[in-house]
Amino acid sequence: MPDKSGKSLRTVLIVAILVFGLNGCDIIQQQMGIEDQVAKAARTDAEGKAVGGACRQSGRAIEDCYSIYSWLPKAAIYEGWRDMDAYMRDNKLETVEPQLPPVPAPGTKRRVATTEETSTAAKADKKPADKVAH
Repeated sequence: MPDKSGKSLRTVLIVAILVFGLNGCDIIQQQMGIEDQVAKAARTDAEGKAVGGACRQSGRAIEDCYSIYSWLPKAAIYEGWRDMDAYMRDNKLETVEPQLPPVPAPGTKRRVATTEETSTAAKADKKPADKVAH
């Protein structure tokens, strides 16, 4: 007659190994940079909505937002833009002018300005001093 306690111990060990093994898959996927497609789609959708809302709040046209953030889904950008537009109209909010240029798309290299370019830009930004009449 087989020992029931040995059989149930084996069953518990097998279940434990399977549970911990499946959790290990997530850890391995994270370490390798593999992302679940459903989680990635949800993240990109949320980012698109946030970007669309920010574009509307800053007064950007929806078409500009599409071209600046071309790697995000247009439907999500539009939904965020539309929601923010309704919110701003309902609460009579004004647009907020952006202070920084838009971020470059992923995979594009930033162009580093040379010293000569920055000094020329600084000179163009300076206003001539008003002459004082004596």
